[in-house]
Amino acid sequence: MIKNYAIVVGLLLCANLAHAQQKGKDNAGGGLTATSKSQYAIMTSTPLDAVTWTGGFWGERFNVLSHTSVQSMWATWQTDEGKGFNNFLIASGEKQGKHHGPPFHDGDMYKWLEAVAAVYAVTKDPELDKIMDRFIGCVVKAQRADGYIHTPVIIAQMQASAEQGTGSKGQENSGNKGAADNTVVGTAVGKKDDGAFGNRLNFETYNLGHLITAGIVHKRATGKTTLYNAAIKAGDFLYNFCKNNAKELAGNAICPSHYMAVAELYRETGDPKYLELAKQFIDIRGMVENGTDDNQDRIPFREQYQAIGHAVRANYLYAGVADLYLEDGEAQLMKNLTSIWQDIVTRKMYINGACGALYDGTSPDGTDYKPDNIQKVHQSYGRAYQLPHATAHNETCANIGNMLFNWRMLQATGDGKYADIIENCLYNSVLSGISLDGEKYFYTNPLRMSDEFPYKLRWPKERTKYISCFCCPPNTLRTLCEAQNYAYSIGKNEIYVNLYGSNTLQTNMEGVGDIILEQTTDYPWDGTVKLTIKKLKGKKAFRLKLRLPGWCMKSLIQKNSVTVTSRLENGYCTLEDTWKQGDIITFTMQMPARIVEANPLVEESRGQVAVMRGPIVYCAESQDLQGEDIDHVVIPVGTRFQPVETTIDGSRMMALEGKVNVRDEASWEGVLYRDIVNKEKKEKTIRLIPYYAWGNRGKSEMTVWMPAGY
Repeated sequence: MIKNYAIVVGLLLCANLAHAQQKGKDNAGGGLTATSKSQYAIMTSTPLDAVTWTGGFWGERFNVLSHTSVQSMWATWQTDEGKGFNNFLIASGEKQGKHHGPPFHDGDMYKWLEAVAAVYAVTKDPELDKIMDRFIGCVVKAQRADGYIHTPVIIAQMQASAEQGTGSKGQENSGNKGAADNTVVGTAVGKKDDGAFGNRLNFETYNLGHLITAGIVHKRATGKTTLYNAAIKAGDFLYNFCKNNAKELAGNAICPSHYMAVAELYRETGDPKYLELAKQFIDIRGMVENGTDDNQDRIPFREQYQAIGHAVRANYLYAGVADLYLEDGEAQLMKNLTSIWQDIVTRKMYINGACGALYDGTSPDGTDYKPDNIQKVHQSYGRAYQLPHATAHNETCANIGNMLFNWRMLQATGDGKYADIIENCLYNSVLSGISLDGEKYFYTNPLRMSDEFPYKLRWPKERTKYISCFCCPPNTLRTLCEAQNYAYSIGKNEIYVNLYGSNTLQTNMEGVGDIILEQTTDYPWDGTVKLTIKKLKGKKAFRLKLRLPGWCMKSLIQKNSVTVTSRLENGYCTLEDTWKQGDIITFTMQMPARIVEANPLVEESRGQVAVMRGPIVYCAESQDLQGEDIDHVVIPVGTRFQPVETTIDGSRMMALEGKVNVRDEASWEGVLYRDIVNKEKKEKTIRLIPYYAWGNRGKSEMTVWMPAGY
């Protein structure tokens, strides 16, 4: 399969070579976040088709994602269990039936479509184009004339109309009066929660936000505008509704994907009303009566300086506010975001970049104000340093939100510390959400799994194809299918290399022209990266900025085999030179295995250590412990772990092997406390695997943190 992938990549590179030559500066940055014209952005993303994985780690993963995952999820959407597509068939009038599944299933399908579009941007696979057209056709038919679309509401209205004998076709009912003239909407069937925004837990703005984002990405990937036009209608609906019903809309900002969406719609259209809407979204949060920390709307955003509440909603909010800063430059917003980021990274984030420690937390934990009551908070940022292992929630969507937040902070500042978090999340707490075969998923990402744990948590302990709350799988899929779009950024006369992996960048830089940059590496398993300028007309001066990861203590840079020096600026090794076609830059980062400890205020990690190598977090899984209990493994602080190549479920990776101590302990069955005694111990060589790969060999026990031996 990998050989076939290499052939496909070769053909794609040949086909895209001519295409790259046609890219103009107006198209530069038309990627995930097109900030080329954003006044307060230091950098912009590359176009969606600018970067192609050519092998190595991400080449293997993209092969699975593009040939298995997107197709497998399309099949899931059509099963009796999934039924996501069935809802659109009913809402579009193609069939009759009732709505099934949670109210946010619409948004989940839009996320899946975004993943397909991201793959299509690279592969131009006609079968994927057909699949997208099939789904988009239903979306367009189901959307109301005023731009509103939410299949539970649309289907309920159709059923009510049919009962009243006024018709049953989706398009007939898509023109329902109400939102179109900005009056109170959704009362056609006599129940408030049958109409738009009648129930804040219907996730309508969340769904509309993902529709808008998918429409923009689909347009940038395919050149087609059918879904994009639907996205504009959805944006206009939000604009009109906010203009006339701001207070009602403020209370419906659950999981605000629409904040990021309207900012990107402003970038795509240039229409200032969408920037106005992005500002209003932040401002009206202070209008909410009886707001909650769960939804970060108990107090206005500009008074918030710590990460609080439901971690997915929080991280989406922070990413959306960062988008507004990129366009508007309000200093207060950056003050809030910087303080919140510091709170997350230094007090509330797991070693693998995961967020949302608690299944159920309480307000006002972690806040700096004194509300008049205590509230339950789901999937919560807890108190500072409250980071349990076995009961960690760490929903994959929250970890993706952390990535989205840091990506926008990176674009605003050019500071590599944000790219460090992006890389950490990608490899560890996002990639862990999908199986190596690309078809099964985790919802939560704990750092420990023990058979001895005495009660069940809410979500499965094994990877499954369909989860009743299906928000994470398509979110994971779109994020990983778009990973190549985070690899590079373009600044003013400079190229930022954010992520390392074998790939080819084909783009156009103002003042430089067409450029093709080839990256060859076995990263993250090896720290040597070779960058070759494959195409450049004449000699051109520009800055090449190579991110120096925070974990790297020693590195070496060579140009055409000659060692060169660089300036370290904001976490990037900056090479300012005159370049020509054929130049080769070799960047070597030493990558020893490291034994890591946590701040002693993290009570659950006191006296324990974790192991990392490069950006990869490792864990002990029961299959690799030769019958030993995961609780009996002690890692001496001087242990030297050596990389060992292995495969799990056909996926190549580097495991780590080292000699550790294994304690001989009496059973703890029925015992809570006992006197400590000297315990027999033996030295044994064990194997650790990357955290993202655990749970791919059947049911297992696992731990990231293990007792330290001194």
